[in-house]
This record gives sequence, C-alpha cells and structure tokens, in this order.
Amino acid sequence: MIRVLLADDQALVRAGFRALLDAQPDIEVVAEAADGEEALRAVRARRPDVVLMDIRMPVLDGLAATRRITGDAGLDGVRVVMLTTFELDEYVFEAIRAGASGFLVKDTEPEELLRAVRAVVAGDALLSPGVTRRLIAEFAARSKEPAAAGALAALTEREREVMALVGIGLSNEEIARRLVVSPLTAKTHVSRTMVKLGARDRAQLVVLAYESGLVRPGWLG
Repeated sequence: MIRVLLADDQALVRAGFRALLDAQPDIEVVAEAADGEEALRAVRARRPDVVLMDIRMPVLDGLAATRRITGDAGLDGVRVVMLTTFELDEYVFEAIRAGASGFLVKDTEPEELLRAVRAVVAGDALLSPGVTRRLIAEFAARSKEPAAAGALAALTEREREVMALVGIGLSNEEIARRLVVSPLTAKTHVSRTMVKLGARDRAQLVVLAYESGLVRPGWLG
C-alpha cells in the first residue's frame, strides 16, 4: 500500500483528495493536516510514503515544512509533492530546490493525481513530461550560474548522457527511444546516476543537471 498524508488548510480539498485516494486498492490516506506544523508532527508519527503538501498554509507554510522533512535523515523515505493553485507558482521552484519531488495543481484531473502519487513512489518525479518541461524552462530562467561540474566526475559517459536527457524533461521511455535501449535499461541508468550523486529523486537530478552546467537554458527539445 502507498501511504499518503494530506496537508492543506482547506478541509474541502482534503476531503476530495481523500475520497479519490482511498478508493484505490493500492493507496491509503493515513493522516491529514491543516497547517505545516501539524503536517510535520503527522509525518514523524505516521511515516507516509508521499505527502501532498499545500504551499500556502498557516502557522508554518508548505515550503518551510518541506525543507524540514527533506532535511531530516530519519524521514529519507518520505516524498513531498507540492499542491498549488497555479502551475507556475513562484514558490514551486524553491520547493524543488528544497527537495520536493514535484508539484500538482489543485484542479488536476483525478487520473493525473493518482498517476503522480504512484510515479513519485517509483522515483519518477517530476511527474508528467509536459509539466516537467514547463517547470524546467522556468527553473532554468531563474537558476544561478552553473557550479563546477566536479560532482559529475563519478559518472560514466552514458550516465552523463542520461542525466542530460533527464534534465531536458525526457521520461524513461523517451530516453530509451533516444538512446535505442530498453526502458528498463534507461531506468537503471537514471537510478545509478541518482545514487552516485546522492539525489533523492528525479527532481533533484534535474536541478543538479542545471547547477552543474551539464544542461543549459535553451536546450529544451
């Protein structure tokens, strides 16, 4: 079972998400929270697989709560997906830097929400390739100058190639077609690259691809 925690200050939003998620045979909502502090307590108590976290909440906002979750080694297995009203919410980019695995707009289609929850657990953030490309385009426009690429020294040439393709928003299936390998092989390369770089998930791999200078703005294709 995929264990989900819902953190949103609107009870109606939580109720709608819970009804959809609990109806699935492989997903269970284990807790709800109406603010960031309550979310933190619930995460530590219940250890969910995924937290659906609203960005704007009272007491402690979702961004600060996400930083605390992703910065706690004891919560390493918890993945955070930010909930936002607007696709290009300015805080989304900070959330990805803080370690969030992706984001969803609150009016997303039910099937997309379910697919997203399952994808994050499988390590396939940043969710849909289309949303990924838009997010990356904005992230690239806002990102700082590339840092030294020394961190990539441990990667093989193929792993660098795969990381670059992840960085321009390609899914495992698209990477497999581009490199003429099987999707499983592509996924293996992505997983090994994340392990070598200490990336929590695919979202952080995208950030590292830009910050190392491996991928530059304008390379979207």
